[in-house]
Amino acid sequence: MNSKYKMSKEDNIFFAKRKLVDNIYKSANLEGIAVTFADTYSFMNNVNTGHISIDDMLKLKGLKDSWEYVLNTIDDDLTIDYIKKIHFEICKGQNIQPLGDFRDKGVGITGTSWRPKLPSECDYESELKEILSIENNLDRCITIFCWIQRSQMFLDGNKRVANLVANKEMIKYGEGTISVPIDKIGEYFTNLIHYYETDELESLKEWIYNNCIDGI
Repeated sequence: MNSKYKMSKEDNIFFAKRKLVDNIYKSANLEGIAVTFADTYSFMNNVNTGHISIDDMLKLKGLKDSWEYVLNTIDDDLTIDYIKKIHFEICKGQNIQPLGDFRDKGVGITGTSWRPKLPSECDYESELKEILSIENNLDRCITIFCWIQRSQMFLDGNKRVANLVANKEMIKYGEGTISVPIDKIGEYFTNLIHYYETDELESLKEWIYNNCIDGI
C-alpha cells in the first residue's frame, strides 16, 4: 500500500490541527451524533449556538479533549492501555460504564445480526501485536482503524476510539489523517458491515484508502 502523503511528523501535526474541526465533525457524525459543521465550529470556539443537546456537547467535548491528548502523546507506544485511555477521554462525563475499560456484556450492531465476542473471550494484546508487526505504515494504521471498530471493545464510542487511535499513528508516521466523509457514511457502513460479518478486510481497507485519507 503506497503512502498518499509523506509529511514530517511536525507538518502532520500542524495539518491535523488545521483540520481538527472537520475531523471532529466527521467523527461525531460517523458515531451518529448529528451535529452540523457550523455548530461544531462554534463549539470548538466556545460559542453555544443552542442547537446542540447537552449529551452531544459532552460527546464533542470528549472528542476535543481526546484530540488534545493524542497530539500531546504522538510518540507514545500504542498499547491496549493507551486505547483504554482514549476511551476514558472520549466518554468521560457521559454516564458510560465501564469507563476506560472493556465492556462486560454483549452488544448488538445496527444493520446486522452478527455479534462480536465478549472481550473476555478475546486476546487483544496478541491481536494488537500482530497488527503492529505490519511493516507498511499506512496499511497498519488503516488496519488499526478497522480492527478497533470490529472488536467493539467498549460499550459505546468504539468508532470514535478507532478514529483517534488510528490518527495518532497516522500523524506519528506522516501519513496524513483518516476520516470518513459525511456524504459517504452510508457507503462506508455497507462496507463495514460486510467486514463485520465476514472478517474480510481487504475490500474495506481499499475503500478507506480511496476515500478517507487526507493530507498535503
